[in-house]
Order: sequence, then C-alpha cells, then structure tokens
Amino acid sequence: MNLPSRLSVRQKAVAVAGASALVAAGLVTIPASVAQAAPGCSVTYSANQWQGGFSANITIRNVGDAINGWTLRFSFADAGQRVTQGWSANWTQSGTQVTATNVSWNGNLATGASTGIGFNGSFSGSNPAPTSFSINGTTCNGTAPTTPPTGGPTGNPTNPPTTNPTSNPAARVDNPYAGARGYVNPEWKAKAESVSGGNRISSNPTGVWLDRIAAIEGTPDSSSNGSMGLRDHLDEALAQGAGYIQLVIYNLPGRDCAALASNGELKADELPKYKTQYIDPIAAIMGDSKYSSLRIIAIIEIDSLPNLVTNVAPRETATAQCDTMKANGNYVKGVGYALAKLGAVPNVYNYIDAGHHGWIGWDDNFRASAQIFAEAARAEGSTQANVHGFIANTANYSATVEPYLNVTEQNRLSKWIDYNRYVDEQRFAQALRTELVSQGFSSSIGMLIDTSRNGWGGSARPTGPRTSGTVDEQVDGSRIDRRIHLGNWCNQSGAGIGERPRSAPASGIDAYVWIKPPGESDGSSTQIDNDEGKGFDRMCDPTYTGNPRNNNNMSGALSGAPISGAWFPAQLTQLMQNAYPAL
Repeated sequence: MNLPSRLSVRQKAVAVAGASALVAAGLVTIPASVAQAAPGCSVTYSANQWQGGFSANITIRNVGDAINGWTLRFSFADAGQRVTQGWSANWTQSGTQVTATNVSWNGNLATGASTGIGFNGSFSGSNPAPTSFSINGTTCNGTAPTTPPTGGPTGNPTNPPTTNPTSNPAARVDNPYAGARGYVNPEWKAKAESVSGGNRISSNPTGVWLDRIAAIEGTPDSSSNGSMGLRDHLDEALAQGAGYIQLVIYNLPGRDCAALASNGELKADELPKYKTQYIDPIAAIMGDSKYSSLRIIAIIEIDSLPNLVTNVAPRETATAQCDTMKANGNYVKGVGYALAKLGAVPNVYNYIDAGHHGWIGWDDNFRASAQIFAEAARAEGSTQANVHGFIANTANYSATVEPYLNVTEQNRLSKWIDYNRYVDEQRFAQALRTELVSQGFSSSIGMLIDTSRNGWGGSARPTGPRTSGTVDEQVDGSRIDRRIHLGNWCNQSGAGIGERPRSAPASGIDAYVWIKPPGESDGSSTQIDNDEGKGFDRMCDPTYTGNPRNNNNMSGALSGAPISGAWFPAQLTQLMQNAYPAL
C-alpha cells in the first residue's frame, strides 16, 4: 500500500550560473531632445562572473513620460561576449549589439516606474561592462565604475550586489511563516479571479513551481503557469512587501519515477546537468543581496525520496524507473546537492517533501523513509543542519484532521485504513517529526501541511462518527476524506479547498500552506501532446479501473482535465463549492 501523491508542475525557471564577482554597475539619465514629448531613462547594470561566464541584471527606470512598450539596446565592447539566455525580456544579439524588448507583463512603465531584466552570458576574452544604453532611441550613457557604487542622485543602487551576494542577511528565524505576509503570485491570482467567486481565495499565498530549466527564466508562451521567471517573482515579492515566498524545487533527473503525469525533462543519468544548469542558477539568484530581507522557503523535490522506499523491488508497486533511481543514487545525491547549495544562502529555508500518511504511514515505510531523508540530507556535502523542516501532503487530498476517526487495533483491519498507523496528515506529520529528530535532525525542525485541496466539505461530509455496522461501514461512514480509495491522487471528484494558509496551527506544525495552487491540474484525463515532457497517466482518466496502488478501484478523477500544471477552471469551481471551512 504505497500510494504516492502526484502533482502538477509550476513551470517557471531561469538559468543563472553561480555568482562570484561584481563586474560593473552604471547608469545615467538623459532627457529627450526638445522635439520629442519627454522621454527619459536610467539604466542600472550589474553582473556576477565566473570562469568563462557571467550573469547580468539590468534595471530600467522611466524618468520621462509614460512608456507603452520599450526596446533596450546596448553593445558589448568585446566580440567574445555573448548572451546565452535571458529572462523577463525578448533577447537577441547581432554581432556585439544586444537588443531586449519587453514581454507582455512589463511593457507599460509609468513615470518613475522601473522593471528588472537580465541574462546569462559567456565570454572568451575580457568581460567589460557595456557603457552605453538606449531605451526607445533615448540614450542613457554612463561609464561603469571600477568599484561598487554607493548610491545617490544618479540612480545607482544604494545596496548593490557585492562579492558575497548574501552579506548582511536577516537572521534565520525558527518559523519563517510566523508574523510574515506571504507572497501572492499575480499570475495565479488573475486566473483565480477569472473563475466566478475566485476573488474569495485569490489573495492567499501559493507556491511558485520551478520545474524546468527553461522555466527559471520565465516562459511567455507557456500554456501552463504563466510567464514570470524566478527574479520576476522575487522582485514582485519585494514590491508587495511580502515577508516570505514559497518556491518549489522540482526537476530531479528521472523525476517522479512512479507516475507519468509529472515526468520531467532530465534523464535518469543527468545529475551534472541538474546541478549546473538548474540548482546552481537558482542558488545564484536566491543569493543576490537584493533579496536578503526576504524569507525564501524552498520546497525540495516533491515525490522523490519516498519513491525509493515504496516503489522499488521487491515491492508489488515497484517500477523499473524507480529501481534505476535507487540504483544510481541520483535522487539522494540531487536532493543533497540542492540542500547544500540553497542552504548556504542564509535567508533560504529548506523543507523536504515527505509524502503523506497514505504513502509512508505504514510500519514498513515510516522509519525507512526517515532514514533515507537523513541519508539525502548528508549527501553531496550537505548536512542535516541545511534542513529547516519537512512538508506533508503536497498536492494530495488526505484530510488534515479526521475529526470523527481514530486508528484502533480493530479498525486498522478496514479496507480504508488497511493497517496504516494514521488516518490524517496532522497526526502523521507530528509523529514523523519525532522520528526525524531520532534520525539526527534538529529538534527545532517544523512541519508543513498542504491544505490546498483536502477540505472535503459539501453534502457528502459526515457530521459525526458512525458507530453501527461492519468495521468498513463504520470507517467509511466516519471519514471526511471521500475518495474511493486512499491511493487516488489525480483531480479528485468531490474535493474541496481546505484550511487557509496560516502559521503555527498546531504543535510542531510551522504552517498550513497552499503549495499546489488550487485550480492547477494534476494531470490530463486523456492523452494530450505537449512539449513539457508530461505523459498521460491513467490514474487521471475517470474511466480507469485502477492498479495495485489503489487496489484496483476506479480512479475518481474529474473529466476534461488538461496537462499537469495547466489551468483547470472546473476543478477550481468544485474546490470552492466543497471548501471546508466554507468560503
């Protein structure tokens, strides 16, 4: 009975390599000529470089009349300098001249407004900073200083990046959610509000999914999760005055080895690519001192480590893909590397995914999972000190608390409980926390519970325990989780939004969170061709009659679902209708 949750993917990622040294920063504001209306601009350029490569951040500020669409141009001084990948703009290069045009969401700049863009580059000779910029033909010239600027009327940043991008961060706190306002993803907010009644939930913080290399940058043509990249979200979090932002790190090689709906882009043996093209760029961006006051919560690799316990030989639920990942060690190594790199940024809080009670709540899975979590936390140069906590129930449907059902020796024989030690996520998470401390994790670790779709309200919700009938009838009549079987995970019919995000709701629990944004599909109900590497999993097909993981029951999935991560308004409508507590 090893029943992993399956989730959709937030498709934003931007590739920015590891930072080392500030190269340059410069700007100047030049007013337009008298014949023009009154354009004016200032540009701030800063860069971090390493052997043969660099990442540059550019802030464009409009100091003239409002701009509706912009084009930035500048030239490199060395013919060996090349833009290899950019974000938050459409980037092209011809010879040494570089052009960047706005994307859909940052083209309008009111007087005094600014926007941040950037790129990764390579160089073969020297790497001098550009000294001349223009916006829509208005020149913003300036010579990059040889030392970091100190700020002032020219518009240079008051606190520019330094050689150490994480200098002077806020000290880590015990619970990053406590007393802090969460970041509201504006793209998810707009989608939620496009559904009738969605404004009742649209101001809640949700997770931002970084599930592809191409998604750190932002993907303007994405059919799933919008166009904003990692820096875009971090900048917007600062603009909102948010105290924390939640980012899902989700791109392991051979990802999600026991399902098809959320398969990833990296092959089982592509750990080096995962490190250098995915984790390193994310760590470099997070480590920018610009974000040092922001609590960055990193949810580490959903659906990975528990698979190495439950879906490998000789289990009946084993898959060849999971056997491969167990043998090559790349889940353990990849998680360890992510923990080490991100944990080195003082304002990052790492939470490892811990499945859910219907996955690792059985005796033969519980301690074994805690042991493999500890192994991963010590891999690739990491230590258990890099782990701030764990998260349960990410994107799954298990009830936070079953108010009318406890586990007894008698009802453990029921088909629903099936010898599990737990029937809900809160008691499972609290018990797992104790086990994790016994495996060497700090006694200060906290747990998170995803409550984005586990409320189970509506007319089918029991109002009290059932005390008559067979054991199965009593359990089924008492449980608020109305799934056909505990192993069903995809777009479940009858589900509702659960507890709203809040901090410290119970002992050992740092927060209830919405890491999987309500309204994003778990997977397509039919085969849909796509360029995101996502397969068709029959557990998302409402006509599917099941497999050993759900004891050959019907899937319980909704019809008409798009690929994982894509917007599914019918699901959001149902989740709001069945929300508990009610909206």
